[in-house]
Amino acid sequence: MIKKIIARTVAFAMCVAPQMYSQHLNQRNGIRRVLLISVDGMHAVDYLNCVANGTCPHLAALGRTGVNYTRTSTSKPSDSAPGLMALVTGGTPRLVGVYYDVAYDRVLAPPLNDTGNGVFSGTCTPNTPNGTTTEYEEGIDLNQTLLNGGAPGAALTDGGVASLDPTRMPRDPYNNCNPVYPWNFIRANTIFGVIHAAGGYTAWSDKHAAYSSVSGPTGTSVPSNLDDYYSPDVNSNVIGLPGVVTPGTSLRPSGIQCNNNGNPPDNNGGAWTDSFVNIQCYDTLKVNAILNEIDGKPHLGPGRAPVPNIFGMNFQAVSVGQKLIEKINGSKVFGGYLDGAGTPSSALLDSIEFIDASIGEMANELEKQGLLETTLIIVTAKHGQSPIDPNRFQELGSGITTTPANVIAGLLPPVPSPENPNTSAKTVTVARPPLTLGETLSPIGPTQDDVSLLWLGSSTNTSAAVALLESAGSIAENNSIGLGQIFYGASLETMFNAPGLPPSGDTRSPDIIVEPNVGVIYTSSGKKQEEHGGFAHDDTNVIMLLSNPGFAASTVTSFVETTQVAPTVLQALGLDPSRLDAVQKEGTPVLPGLNFK
Repeated sequence: MIKKIIARTVAFAMCVAPQMYSQHLNQRNGIRRVLLISVDGMHAVDYLNCVANGTCPHLAALGRTGVNYTRTSTSKPSDSAPGLMALVTGGTPRLVGVYYDVAYDRVLAPPLNDTGNGVFSGTCTPNTPNGTTTEYEEGIDLNQTLLNGGAPGAALTDGGVASLDPTRMPRDPYNNCNPVYPWNFIRANTIFGVIHAAGGYTAWSDKHAAYSSVSGPTGTSVPSNLDDYYSPDVNSNVIGLPGVVTPGTSLRPSGIQCNNNGNPPDNNGGAWTDSFVNIQCYDTLKVNAILNEIDGKPHLGPGRAPVPNIFGMNFQAVSVGQKLIEKINGSKVFGGYLDGAGTPSSALLDSIEFIDASIGEMANELEKQGLLETTLIIVTAKHGQSPIDPNRFQELGSGITTTPANVIAGLLPPVPSPENPNTSAKTVTVARPPLTLGETLSPIGPTQDDVSLLWLGSSTNTSAAVALLESAGSIAENNSIGLGQIFYGASLETMFNAPGLPPSGDTRSPDIIVEPNVGVIYTSSGKKQEEHGGFAHDDTNVIMLLSNPGFAASTVTSFVETTQVAPTVLQALGLDPSRLDAVQKEGTPVLPGLNFK
């Protein structure tokens, strides 16, 4: 019996069957397409400040025919993976089963080969719960050092599903130990699946090949709900980008030439996210893909393709502008904010102006092609960033001496036994989660940024683990983990399913969530001063602007959530929001204050 229940729990949800609609999306009156833009990290206050200061003329123009929601909350946890799933499924982690891009599942088995980020391989025992860290980011690429992810035959700046390495994915012991592809990992359908089933053309651009999860479940090795997917990897090694020029800002009126004699404009090495300048070049690749799609081309052009009915991208420049501390010519240059009111540093202001100019290019291209009147533009964010107030920032070594995972290290799941003897050694320190100040620990079971998600080796040890955490967070121990609040048991189950195995538990729910004090980040990297993932206001409050020339400008101050984007997209296109699993199972409503004619 338990075998059947577990199998149903981790089985792939099949996409909804195609349905005939009386009027094709491209012939209907009103909205025919939705351009969905996630400016990762951008808060509601960032939009208000930049419009008031005149530094975002294009966003201000969208606002003059737009509805602005000032109290929008992202998913909790506020990581990119659940944040993206909230936007495209309308569901919370309780339904969708996505808590972080690196998380844990008590049933799935380790990958056949180690991932590029150090999730270890292990055996897959059929028809029994195994347990493994689940990674769905750049570590499951064929070659994560390359912008195209190592996809065979791909262009230098391309990247997409072909770069995924199935041997680095978690495996399903109840499906012949087959790899679990990103789109089949999620437990709910998406707007891409519904729109594709209605005959629409779908496209998306994002930072990893793993985010092809936006397709929604197909039950196959192909994300068939996506007609065009583009994902140059943001954590690859930087390179020069021939022919790529960013739009101009106040700091750089002529933009950035992204190819400097074969090198990137900032040749300090590292990934695209390690430079205020390089990240704008990276984002411009995806902006150019959107412009091509508006012009009726594939993401790289040339050729012809339908203009998508749902398409969009995420921006990384604001997130990098908020969190990065970059060493330039021997000196530290700080992004982020100057105060708790959200006054941006010069680096962050330049990032915001870049985003504004890029969105302006998209809006102008829609107008040029005669598509603006029939397009709904949504500008929001997968997550915010915390803390806005730089005085609140605390990292490891600045009063915070250890992490929750270190405190309960003995209660975490064990490192898996290697299945492939040729994979790397099992005692390595990986970049994430940042468990320690130089100490090597098993990376199995915790995920930590400005939140700590803890999966235990056995849920029966929850009380013991909580006691250790409470002690470390006590006044007597000088709150060495920066403890703010612990969620477990009933307090956790108000938000998520009970952790454990079926029939009484959810294989992916954390056993414990530690929400630290505002500003605490479990890192000692010295390269960042903000992070996301937690439940704090700065983590979760984001921009939400919906614009169309037929709208009258208005501001909605009632509380809304990014989950409401998905059913709103379907309603705008004349499709039934109840075709989303999240609408049926979690009752996700459309956004208020809109009038789609």
